[in-house]
Amino acid sequence: MKRMQVLKYCFNILAVVLLSTVAFLFISYGLLYKNVEFIAEHFNVLLLVSGLILGLIMLGGILFYALKMVSLYRLTVCTLVFIDIFAVVFFALCASELLGKINSVDALREYIEGMGGMAAVIYIIFSFLQVVLLPVPGSVSVAVGVAMFGPLKCAFYSFIGIVLGSFAAFAVGRWIGYKAVCWIVGQDTLDKWLKKLKGKDYLILSLMFLLPLFPDDVLCFVAGLSSMTWPYFAIMITVTRLISVFSTAYSFELIPFNTWWGLMIWVVLLALIVLSFYFVWKHYDKIDKFIKTKLKIKRK
Repeated sequence: MKRMQVLKYCFNILAVVLLSTVAFLFISYGLLYKNVEFIAEHFNVLLLVSGLILGLIMLGGILFYALKMVSLYRLTVCTLVFIDIFAVVFFALCASELLGKINSVDALREYIEGMGGMAAVIYIIFSFLQVVLLPVPGSVSVAVGVAMFGPLKCAFYSFIGIVLGSFAAFAVGRWIGYKAVCWIVGQDTLDKWLKKLKGKDYLILSLMFLLPLFPDDVLCFVAGLSSMTWPYFAIMITVTRLISVFSTAYSFELIPFNTWWGLMIWVVLLALIVLSFYFVWKHYDKIDKFIKTKLKIKRK
C-alpha cells in the first residue's frame, strides 16, 4: 500500500516537471529562430522570463500536491497542458517563419496570397483553430481577414471556420469537458453551479455569443457543460455567429480606429454592450417571465 502511494506521489510530481520542461523546451527552440525583430532584440529577457514563469508554476504545482491542495494542483496541471499546446504552436509558427509575417498585415497578405487558391482554405482552418486551440480573439482574426480579403469574403470564410470550430468546442465541452472540470473542482461543486445556472443559460449564453465583448470561443466549451441542447446550440450559434462575424467585419471597414470620431463610436458601442448585458443579467427573471407570458398569449 505504501509502495503504491509512493509511486503515485512520484508520478504526480513527475507529471508537473515533465509538462513544465516540455513547454520550456518548445518555447526556447522557438525563440532561437529569432525571426521577429522584438524576439531578436529581447531574446535573453524573454528566455529568462519564460523560464522563471514556468519554474514558478512547476514549484507551485509540486507545493500544491505536497500540501494536498488537490483542486489547485489539478488546475496547475491543466494550465501547464494549455501552455504546452501554446508552446508547440509558437514553435511551429517560428519554425515555418510565419510568425515573422504576422507582425505585418502586408507581409502576411503577401505570404498567404502566394499560396494561390489555398489562401481561403488556410484562413478557414485558422478560424477553426482560433476557436478550439489558438488563444486569439475572434475580432483580431476578423480584422486580419478584412485586411487580406475585404469584409465580404472575410466574413464568409470566418463564418465557416468559426461555426465548425464552435461545434467542435461544444462537443468537447459536452463529451470531455464535464469530466475535466469535475476532475479539477469536484463533481458536487460543479453540479451545484450548473444547477444554479440551469434555466438561465439559454438566454444569457445566447446574448454573450451575440455581443462582441465576451470570449465566444471559451463560451462554446461552457455551453457544452450547460443544459443547452445540440439543436438549440446549432441554431443559436449559426444565427449569432452570422450576425457577429458580418457586423464585426463591416464595422472594421466602416468605423476606423485612426480617427477621434471612430474611437469615440467604439467606446460608445462597448459601453452600450456592457450596459445592455448588465440590464439583462439584473432583470433576467422579469424578462424570462415576460417572454413566456407573450408566448402563451400567442399560443392562445
